[in-house]
Amino acid sequence: MRIVVDENVPQAQAFSSHGELIRLPGRSLRAEDVRDADALIVRSITQVDAQLLAGSRVAFVGTCTIGIDHLDTHWLDGQGIAWTNAPGCNARSVTEYVLAALRLLSVRRAASLAQRCYGIVGVGEVGQRLASLLQGLGWQVLLCDPPRAAGGAAPGVEAAPDQSFVGLDELIERCDVICLHTPLTTAGDWPTRHLMDVHRLRRLRQGCWLINAGRGPVIDNVALLAVLQERDDLAVVLDVWEHEPVVEPRLAARCELVTPHIAGYSLDGKIRGTEMIYQAFCRHFALAAGSGVRYPAAEITHLGVGQGVTAEQLLGRLSVLFYDPLADDAALRATLGLQAQARAAAFDRLRKQYPVRREMTSTCLQLPVDAAQLQQVARALSMPWQWTERAF
Repeated sequence: MRIVVDENVPQAQAFSSHGELIRLPGRSLRAEDVRDADALIVRSITQVDAQLLAGSRVAFVGTCTIGIDHLDTHWLDGQGIAWTNAPGCNARSVTEYVLAALRLLSVRRAASLAQRCYGIVGVGEVGQRLASLLQGLGWQVLLCDPPRAAGGAAPGVEAAPDQSFVGLDELIERCDVICLHTPLTTAGDWPTRHLMDVHRLRRLRQGCWLINAGRGPVIDNVALLAVLQERDDLAVVLDVWEHEPVVEPRLAARCELVTPHIAGYSLDGKIRGTEMIYQAFCRHFALAAGSGVRYPAAEITHLGVGQGVTAEQLLGRLSVLFYDPLADDAALRATLGLQAQARAAAFDRLRKQYPVRREMTSTCLQLPVDAAQLQQVARALSMPWQWTERAF
């Protein structure tokens, strides 16, 4: 068996026990690279369609990502080619990215996070997890997802009884923070390409924070630049871009935080994606799973929290400890003076050479006895915790 894998898929060696493993750059995969392959394992930067696979012997396609907008699933189904994704694999990582962005904005704008109203557009794996986290902290959250509001939620992704679905225009009117987590669609009942067009962008509340860690073209980037040139009260965080890997320097210069599509790039999330696709690969070809993939031990296994620490202080300190986005922001901004082709290459290089980032759930919090508010934070973050008599 011949297995072609994006070179950036971590622990892809798990597949090597079942055949010849060929690791290639995902963005530049060509038809001749996969013609003799039996299986193709990719990430979101590889467009998998007839142009890539027609005439090949590929029988299985796995993407180690939540999204599938880079897969022509209709064509794959018509060809009898099995395909699968890894729903939820990096949802935890994206929520921690959003939390870090919120903390940064709250410091820069001198705003209380607890006093803002949060709108989440797209309530799939990531949106639901983010909603649960924010609501677990006691913050006000509104949801917008017409297919799910109509009862079309995917199995295992259902809105909790206390969550309110509203229309997008109402969400824009009421929310101080808007987080975009929709898939990219161009058809159906709710096409999301340019969902945030110039008209909706202009209606954002005064001082609104707009965060896109989903899909770049959900925001019309040309319109966003025009609106930001008109309004300096808005704060925008972009991890994804309409024309990746090319970033528009004028837009980036007006954003509060910019990163190179790495919100879901925790080591845990990437390995989880590999593991899910590896298991699906073994099921498809009726193979024994073998040793599979392994998660490295956490550097911080336990973290003591001192007496007198408030819930908001704990939240801020955890965010900085596990992920400070300023390094990623600086790295991307350092590339913006390059020519477009060099800028695109630098964008991909930042992703390929991304440093190790672990998720909060790999660490157990040791909390002062009876610190109920800190316990609420730990539960909202899904972090393991235990009471301790020790004073830190």
